[in-house]
Amino acid sequence: MATYVPKRVMVIVAHPDDIEFSCAGTIARWVKEGAEVCYVLCTSGDVGILDPNITKQEAAAIREAEQTAAAAVVGVHNVVYLREPDGMLEPTMALRKRLVREIRKFRPDVLITGDPQALWSGDGYINHPDHRAAATAAIDAVFPAAGMPTLFKELEQEGLTAHKTYKVYVQAWTEKADTYINISDYVDLKIEALRQHKSQLKDWDPTEMVKQWAGETAKGKEMEYAEAYRVITFQDAIAKPETTEAAAATEGATAGASTPASSSNG
Repeated sequence: MATYVPKRVMVIVAHPDDIEFSCAGTIARWVKEGAEVCYVLCTSGDVGILDPNITKQEAAAIREAEQTAAAAVVGVHNVVYLREPDGMLEPTMALRKRLVREIRKFRPDVLITGDPQALWSGDGYINHPDHRAAATAAIDAVFPAAGMPTLFKELEQEGLTAHKTYKVYVQAWTEKADTYINISDYVDLKIEALRQHKSQLKDWDPTEMVKQWAGETAKGKEMEYAEAYRVITFQDAIAKPETTEAAAATEGATAGASTPASSSNG
């Protein structure tokens, strides 16, 4: 059974390296199968280098260069930096409008973002407030704002008209997921992309951790490595095609039932 592959994908996150830790395997696969992808970074991670001798401007330049290099590893060359304040991100109306502008400009079929409700996982991790803010702003921008022609109508002066995205892929902890993307052939690209963030990794090799996480996510899904999502499909966009020609030619291991709204993809 062919795996769904969108034609145009936008990923909205808070910081450089968020994509590489979360969904870069999916992106590598979709790019290989013909998708066009745009990354939108709400901040440039300018407080993310813990060296008091580096200014925020210097840190932002370093981290943007790392993110651009990481995107290129998986075949993405369209990276937008909104340069909101790192560590202080809020899901304001101004940020929503900025994201609506990017959505209407790129016109994605699929938007990937984080889970705005994820506060912690287990007893060892609290989700960064910027992650939650970026996810909230992204969700509020994609629905209903980007598709409402009389909201932010002034964007028409930039040639940007309303656009309805077909699906939202929310990065999910495994227990909340309904869709698993098989990244077995792309996990090494995900790791190589993550390695570009030298200011964050230092001398640490992420290989073991990434493969452990992706292996645990894939457990019981007839695949070696996977990334997990909860997928929302908007009913008024249901008539859009489910697969591209590239997807139809791709064999994937599929676990569970497949519907327009919910599937376990290989």
